[in-house]
Parts: sequence; structure tokens; C-alpha cells
Amino acid sequence: MMTSAEGSQADFPLSRRGFLRGAAGVSLTLPWLESVPLRGADAGRPLSKGEPERPPVRFACLYFSNGVEPIHWWAKKRGEKTEVGPGLQPVQPYLDDIIFLRGLYNEQAALHQSVHLGRIPNLLSGAWVSTRQSDIRVGRTMDQVLAQQIGDQTPVPSLILGIEPTELRLEDGLSMLYGSCISWASETKPAMKEIYPARVFDLLIGDGTGRRLDRSILDQVLTDAKDLRSKIATGDQRKLDDYLESIRDVEKRIEHASREERLEGWRPSLTRPNMTRPADKLPQNIPEHMKLMLDLIVLAFQMDKTRVVTCMLNNDLSQMNFGFLEGVRGSLHLDLTHNGRDPELEAMYLKTNQFHTQQFAYLIDRMKQIDEGAGSLLDNSMLLFCSNLFDGDRHQADHMPMLLAGRGGGTLKTGRILDYMDKGDDNRRACSLYLSLMDRMGVNLPQFGDADRRLVEL
Repeated sequence: MMTSAEGSQADFPLSRRGFLRGAAGVSLTLPWLESVPLRGADAGRPLSKGEPERPPVRFACLYFSNGVEPIHWWAKKRGEKTEVGPGLQPVQPYLDDIIFLRGLYNEQAALHQSVHLGRIPNLLSGAWVSTRQSDIRVGRTMDQVLAQQIGDQTPVPSLILGIEPTELRLEDGLSMLYGSCISWASETKPAMKEIYPARVFDLLIGDGTGRRLDRSILDQVLTDAKDLRSKIATGDQRKLDDYLESIRDVEKRIEHASREERLEGWRPSLTRPNMTRPADKLPQNIPEHMKLMLDLIVLAFQMDKTRVVTCMLNNDLSQMNFGFLEGVRGSLHLDLTHNGRDPELEAMYLKTNQFHTQQFAYLIDRMKQIDEGAGSLLDNSMLLFCSNLFDGDRHQADHMPMLLAGRGGGTLKTGRILDYMDKGDDNRRACSLYLSLMDRMGVNLPQFGDADRRLVEL
């Protein structure tokens, strides 16, 4: 970001990752614009013809609870064509952007006697989960390692998002903190998730600390944006217009969601808060809530407000009701996953799997449409879609359902199926995958969790 001492706007001080400024010191990070100079030491010179720009690599983990219906979750090659099972049908159009990972697992989770709460908080750490009520303890997760190492490069070190609230009750003698959090800042402290889209938006569009702006930031920066528009190439003008409109669209949908009276899913004793709060209400429609959160992830990455995100589509032992899906009735998500192979419940379980996969497909599509000059936002990201269990009915933790989308800034070859089931336990560590992904974010560790080697063939 340029200071007033570095030149006037007439001198075109904006860098390629510059800012629009409005009243009261408000600023809005710009998207990548090809006709704007690079920042830092090169901010004063135009981009040389053919010179590559290097957008940052982002990482997001999208988690869904209680595994999959195994007979519906598979991928195989037939010649050059990839075929997938019914549970993966929503990502069929994006298979060229995805790596299907089979056989990776966390050994400490598979060994744990708690078939739920001992197998979720270590999803991104591979650590042992304490079984003592007085000792909440699990390893620090890879997203928080990234946040500590590279978080100072962005206003928000990491975003930790969710749909269902964090629970504090006990379940089978263990704290439901374990079932509500996949991101852990330390061995004993979860990185608490935000479930209110409005608060996330305030964090991204506000001053970076969650202070809410009194009026739309777009109104404040309109004059600056109009001035910038006259100085950039036609293609960048369209990109700037689309970018500003996407922010306005999120604002409008948050306002709409806060006015909704309908509540999908579990109904608490109060349908509305019994106290006044300064921010917008929680969306009361599950699909709308999820879509808002995914849009905010895209916005955060596009604005370069953060490069690390985790999002829980539901908690472990979820009480979410999927009655909004056609053909799903009368059962909570947990009951559908623990179906005893009842054909009717299995069919409804498949619909919930497909719904979760649709959310991942939506995120892929949104990011694939955003041009950053050197590839799309998706090309410059790594999106991990996973659950802590494979067969939810059997609590199977000897391997996890995992999809990896995006090219990691050109370091990942997608459109592949990587099967590690028969490669020996030392080559099946999920933490080997995490080491490999952290490498691509510029964080190189000799060991993480139970792994000291990178994932072969990735």
C-alpha cells in the first residue's frame, strides 16, 4: 500500500495489489489487475511484456461430518476418461481440476477408542486426542501452522468458519469442543470458528479487526474507484466492475439472510435471539448460510485478506436436519449416517453426501471464473474437501474421503486419481499430504504430526 509520501494518485501510485481509499481511512484491497504495476520495489515501473505475475497460493479445507456412503464414493479411470460414483456426481464437470485421493488416514484417529470425538479434532494434525475431561488437548493443526508462519502477510492470518455453533456439552465423557472444531491454534486451544456471515464480512471489509463499517465501503470508495477506472485497460475495467459488484451482491444477500424468519434444521428453544446484538442475525436457511460462507471465502481470497481458511459444513454428531432436500425427511444427519444399511435411510444419506459435494463444486466454479492474469483464482489455490470418517455407519477411520482441487500456483497436476491403499502405512499418512501442501505455501517443515516425508506422487 502506498503512503502519501510515495506519490500522488496522478502519478499512478497504485500497485497491482493496491487499495481503493475512501473516507475515514477506509481502504479496499483491489483484485489483480494486469495493467497496474507490481507493488513493493517494482511499484513504480510497468509490467514488462511477457513477465509473469505470481499471485499467492491459498489453502482452504472444506469439512463435512460423518463420512460417506461407501458404495457411492469412488473414482476410476477408463482410458482417458474418469468415472465417479453417485456421491461425487456434483463435481463431474470439474474432474480436470481435481485430484481424487484414496487411502490417506490419521493413525492416531484410527486407533482412538472414541469413534467420533477421537477422530475429528485431529483431522488436520494427526495428533492424539486426550480422553480426560479435565485435559482438552490435541495437536496444533496445519492451517494454524500456516497462519503462524505466513499470516502476517495478510490482514487476517486465517479464517475459521462454520455453520453449526460450537458446543460445550459432554458426549460420551468427552467435550463437544472436539466435535465442533477442526482448527486448533495450540494443543489445548481451538481456533474458534465464526458462524455469522455478517461478522466475517465485517472482518474482511472493515478494518481487519472486526470493526463494522457504518455504511457500505463501496459508497466510500466510489470516487477513488471511478478515478482508477479511467487509468486502467479495458479488460481491467471490466474486472474491477465485476469485483465491486460481487462485493455488493454479498452485502445484499447478507441483508436478505438477516431478515429471514424461517429456520431449517435443529430448532433451539428460541427461534430469535433474546438479546439485542449489533450485527446481522444468523441466516436461518442452511443452503443460503453455506452459500454465503463460500462466497465470503472467495471474497477473502480475491481481496487477499487471508490465504488460509477452514470451514465446517457441519459438526461431528451433527444435529442438522436435511429436510430441505427433496426426499429427505424425519431424520437428523447423524441418524442418516448411522443407518444400519437400511435402504431408505441409505438413499437419504446419499442425498446429503451429494449436497455437501455440491458445496465444494460451487466453490470450485466460483474460483474458476475469477481471472488473476496468471491463471484463475482456482489455479492459484488448493482446496481440500474431506471428512474424518469414510463409512459413517461403521465409524471407519482407516482411510478418509478426500478431494483436492486447484493447481497450487502450477505445482499440482490435477485430473488424477491417487490411490495409496496398498502403498504401506508410511505412505498413507494424511500428514504427508499436509507437509506437501504447506511446502507449496512457502512453509517447509522437517516433520508434521506423524509424518516426516512428503506425499509420494503428488
